Amino acid sequence: MIKRGGLFMINYGDGEGSEQQGYRPGLVIQNDVGNEFSPTVIVVAITDGEDKRLMPTHFPIGIKEGMRKPSVVMFEQIRTIDKTRLDYQFGSLTPEILKQMEHPLMISLGLKAAPKPRRKTVTK
Repeated sequence: MIKRGGLFMINYGDGEGSEQQGYRPGLVIQNDVGNEFSPTVIVVAITDGEDKRLMPTHFPIGIKEGMRKPSVVMFEQIRTIDKTRLDYQFGSLTPEILKQMEHPLMISLGLKAAPKPRRKTVTK
């Protein structure tokens, strides 16, 4: 059964531009009523975190959360997909971790203000 907080391998298919695509991990963020009755599910793409610059919409997760290596949940990459795109579940996040993820999710959705970006100044 698909539950909120589930970590799945997902076939995102083809993407355009900066959209996540291909076969990669993702996190289910849809509520469990929707997960039970809807033919679709809301997910967030996950990417390797080795060289990823963290943004306010990112949340790092690692091996203890079920990943094979350090990774980043990218809340700027929220998608509704058909459930047939879910391949298999390889883990799930605790309610405590999901609670911590509310902050970057709310920033992504515009429900909370993002911190102002730091601009690098060029010195001559």
